[in-house]
Amino acid sequence: MAPDPRTIRVALAGFGNVGRYLAAKLDAGSVPRAVLTAVTARDLDKARGHAAALRSPPRIVPLAALCDDADVVVECATADSFPAIAREVLGRGKTMLVLSAGGVPAFPDILDFAERHAGRLRIASGTLPGLDSVRCAAEGTIRSVKLNSRIKPSTFVGEPYLANSGHDFTRLPAPVRVFEGTARAAAAAFPRHFNVAISLSLAGVGFDRTMVEVWADPTIPGAIHNVELEADEVVLSMTTRNRPSDVNPKTSRIVAPSVLAALRSMVATLHVGS
Repeated sequence: MAPDPRTIRVALAGFGNVGRYLAAKLDAGSVPRAVLTAVTARDLDKARGHAAALRSPPRIVPLAALCDDADVVVECATADSFPAIAREVLGRGKTMLVLSAGGVPAFPDILDFAERHAGRLRIASGTLPGLDSVRCAAEGTIRSVKLNSRIKPSTFVGEPYLANSGHDFTRLPAPVRVFEGTARAAAAAFPRHFNVAISLSLAGVGFDRTMVEVWADPTIPGAIHNVELEADEVVLSMTTRNRPSDVNPKTSRIVAPSVLAALRSMVATLHVGS
């Protein structure tokens, strides 16, 4: 039987909790016509150990070989490693499905680079509501966009930006505002947290016109993001209340499923959304 031409070969750049979740789901056939072929990670030996438990273990390779038999590369690493991964994947003319959108500003000419090499960049963001609606509004005239994020204080422990804030984020008694500024500044200050700010900026009016307010809130179980948008065509008020991952409470549980949904949209007969 001839192979299904709709099948896509998927590689993972990063093999932490999210990467291993995705590998297990793809290995189990959760997304028909999406096949896991390769994985890269900082520790290749450790990755081989984790991959050995899969029914069909992918190749464990250095970054330079990741694209050899992949159509789509899922970046599930860190904002720090984002530019190197993006140059390799987009430079090979592949599609890159991104989780660490906070790394995009560190590669200022990424869209020009992708265009020159026929690469494609897709942002997966299940943690933020209404990006389809924001993209539709951007086809007209958006007047203002603001993101208000409330984050559990424990996730801010060790953040250099807040090191001298005077707050003890292990024992914060009440919500406190820790940042107000542009999405570009938010992503620079909190590279582990504000992929959402960059995703919203890319869907709408850019890093410098998207305003962000961040609160450390000890009263919530997981991150809460509220988007307020005013445009000529629509006024939007959207809120998501994310549940923390059981494995890594600093990550929202919806992150990995958002990648599966994005992969499914690449191979499905029906695509819902603009």
